[in-house]
This record gives sequence, structure tokens and C-alpha cells, in this order.
Amino acid sequence: MQTNSTAPLPEQVIAAAKLRGVTIATAESCTAGMISAALTDVAGSSAVVDRGYVTYSNQAKIDMLGVTPDTLAAVGAVSEEVAVQMAEGARTRAATTLAVAVTGIAGPGGSEHKPEGRVCFALAQDGVGTLAETIEFGALGRAGVRAATRNHALSLILNRLMQAH
Repeated sequence: MQTNSTAPLPEQVIAAAKLRGVTIATAESCTAGMISAALTDVAGSSAVVDRGYVTYSNQAKIDMLGVTPDTLAAVGAVSEEVAVQMAEGARTRAATTLAVAVTGIAGPGGSEHKPEGRVCFALAQDGVGTLAETIEFGALGRAGVRAATRNHALSLILNRLMQAH
């Protein structure tokens, strides 16, 4: 089974995960389930997608994923530190091979320090250091930022799976 690079991104992710025996969990704040929805739109995705956590509020991040209140107080929800804790918490709690997390400012609005379009990503995987990055999508509008976030998260997963050859 090969991944088809002309197939839609979610289909590529599911095919690559199946090929490698990888299971996936998602931890989503600003996308509120869009990543897991994109993955589970693919027939056969239940073979690799275990669960998705929608943790829109800080309390949900604490309760469901084990994000620490101290981290939230120190750096805020839109930070790589929180994204890492979200991804690692999702992977541990779901007992999956891999978990992706997103937290950001979809807009409208934002602030000078955390502008609209800033999204922090983390990818946690068994036996591999957790990847964290921040992308500045800019003021694409709420729907645009959320769609760009979903697509980037799916690309992160696919890139990691393709590295595992």
C-alpha cells in the first residue's frame, strides 16, 4: 500500500498511518475538532484514528489533557509550551503512537502580543522528541485561519509519517 500524493491530504495521512501501524489522537483548541473531522471523513479511518479532544477552554486543557495551570498562567494558552503539553497529554491519555495539538488566535481580533492568525502546533510521538512550532498565518479571517491550521496540522502528521519510511 503506497500513499497517493495526488489524493487529498486527509486520505494521504490515513494511508500512511495504516501502512506504518500508527494510531492518532488530536488535541484541538482553535479548530474545535476540524482536524479529527477531516481525518474521520476518510473511509477506514477508524483503523488509525483513536480520538480527538476539543479543549477550547483553559479548564478543558487542564482537565482533559493535563496542561498545568502554572504553564497557562505563565505563557498563556496560545504558546508552544501549552501546545506541547496538549499533544503529550493527548498521546499519553489515548495511548496512541502519535498526537497533534493546535492552539491559536483564529480571530477576529487578537492583540499586539498575540495577533490574529498566530497558531502554535505540537506533534508528540512515541520515542521521538515532541515537535513544536508557531505559524503566523496572518489575518485570514476566522474561517481562513482555522482551515489553514487544519491543513498545516495534517501536513505535520504526514511529514512525520513519511520520515518514518
